[in-house]
Amino acid sequence: MHGSYWRRRSRVHSGLSRLLNDSNRVLITAILAVASAQLMKFVIYAWYKKRPRLERLIGSGGMPSSHSAMVSALSTAMGFQTGWQSPMFAVSCVLGFIVLYDAIGVRRTVGLQSKYLNRMSDSEEFPEFVGHTPVEVLMGALWGVFLGILLYRI
Repeated sequence: MHGSYWRRRSRVHSGLSRLLNDSNRVLITAILAVASAQLMKFVIYAWYKKRPRLERLIGSGGMPSSHSAMVSALSTAMGFQTGWQSPMFAVSCVLGFIVLYDAIGVRRTVGLQSKYLNRMSDSEEFPEFVGHTPVEVLMGALWGVFLGILLYRI
């Protein structure tokens, strides 16, 4: 009985490894990070607010930051794929930090301004889920690094 379990597990493991060993492994890692972060965002919102909101599956803002998860997973995967000293890893980190900064700074400010405009306006509804708090960005970044490590250690 134990032998068949390990054979099945080995087949699943080798199938996943084959999928991840192709030339798009970095891209697959980034896509899995953003998709799983969006799914977590939907579940967290539904649990916290006691009602699901389908917009949370594709919308921006909220916990965790899917943009942060994506760029962190991308940089982690790039480090494993090309080496931690490679120029491609360095470029992915620099571009990733720009995305992280934008999520906390510019986009968060737009979200806060939207809240105030919605309080003042009777006619137009401005989107409030635009940016992220530093904790949301940190959680997204940690999730991306975790997935990058996990998918390269399989």
